[in-house]
Amino acid sequence: MDEAQELAAIGAGDPDAFGRWMARAERPLRLSLRHFAERLDVESIVQETLLRVWNRAATFKPDGKPDALLRYAIRIARNHALSELRRARTSPEDMEAMEARLAEHAPLPAPPDPILRARIHRCKERLPDRPAAALDARLDAGGSRSDAELAASVGMTLNTFLQNYSRARRSLMECLEKLGVRLEVA
Repeated sequence: MDEAQELAAIGAGDPDAFGRWMARAERPLRLSLRHFAERLDVESIVQETLLRVWNRAATFKPDGKPDALLRYAIRIARNHALSELRRARTSPEDMEAMEARLAEHAPLPAPPDPILRARIHRCKERLPDRPAAALDARLDAGGSRSDAELAASVGMTLNTFLQNYSRARRSLMECLEKLGVRLEVA
C-alpha cells in the first residue's frame, strides 16, 4: 500500500491502516520528543498525539511530500509538549532554550534516496519466492501482527517462515553489499 492509499484508508477510519502507520511512526515520534523527557511525561504526549492524529485524519490534507502524516504528528507532539511546558510555568528563558534546541535538532524524516531505493528493489527482485513472501509479509504488517499470524497468512509453519525470513534478510544484505551499500547490523 503506498502512502496516498494508506492516508486515504486512515482518513476513512480504517483502524488497521492506522495501526500499521502507528507501528512505523511511533519511534520517530518518540525521538522527536527526547528533549522534553527531563521535564514532561513523554509517554502521555505520544498517546495524546496519536489520539489527535486519529481524530483529525479525516480532514488531514497532505502536502505532497513524503511522510506527510508523520511530519504532521511530530508538529502536533512538539506543540503539545511546548504547551505543557508553558502550563507548568516554565521560565521564558528555559522556553527559549528549549525552542532553540528543537530548531537545531529537527528530527523530520530524511528524504528517500532514489539510488538506494532502486538497489533495494533490484535485490528484492532476486529473492526466491518463499523468502520473498516471508519478507513481504513482515514488511506489509509493519509490526502489527505476530510471526505466527504472518506464517499462517503465507501458508508456512512458524519455523519455516522464520527460516525464510532469515534467508531473505541475509540475501538482501549480501546483494546490497555487492552493490556498494555497507550495512551495520546490530
